[in-house]
Amino acid sequence: MSGKHLIESPTKADGAALWRIARDSQKLDLNSPYAYLLWCKDFAETSVVARVDGEPVGFVIAYRRPSAPDVALVWQVAVDASQRGKGLAGQLLDSLYTRLVGEGVRYLETTITPDNAASIRLFESFAKRWDADLEHRRLFEVADFPQGEAHEPEDLYRIGPLRR
Repeated sequence: MSGKHLIESPTKADGAALWRIARDSQKLDLNSPYAYLLWCKDFAETSVVARVDGEPVGFVIAYRRPSAPDVALVWQVAVDASQRGKGLAGQLLDSLYTRLVGEGVRYLETTITPDNAASIRLFESFAKRWDADLEHRRLFEVADFPQGEAHEPEDLYRIGPLRR
């Protein structure tokens, strides 16, 4: 896979590939394959997929917060190992938020575990490219997760206001 990246909204047909990319990342919390199918169907307008030669190689899945429609929360960002180191994750975020800002979104929110340096750098870089403030605070403690399930705390990152 060496072609140019095409970035567009996902379709139901992309669900299995997004699940595979998330699984292979070995970093993301893996949702069920069914969840990725639903995401591609119900949240396609707030998500993007990158393709090379027609095959998905990366994605951002997000949703607009129902109680705050000017906020879109990034649920997951993943890039296939064959495409890492090419700036694709940043391109995906920029493409998605260029569209969403045009539809009234002013803030990007996401959660990141404190040990995920790559994701922290990705969102710090996004804030810098968009000349926007970045704030973060603890959102979920280890104790908030089900007992017996090993999970790091999650910090909420908020970037904005975003402007065209």
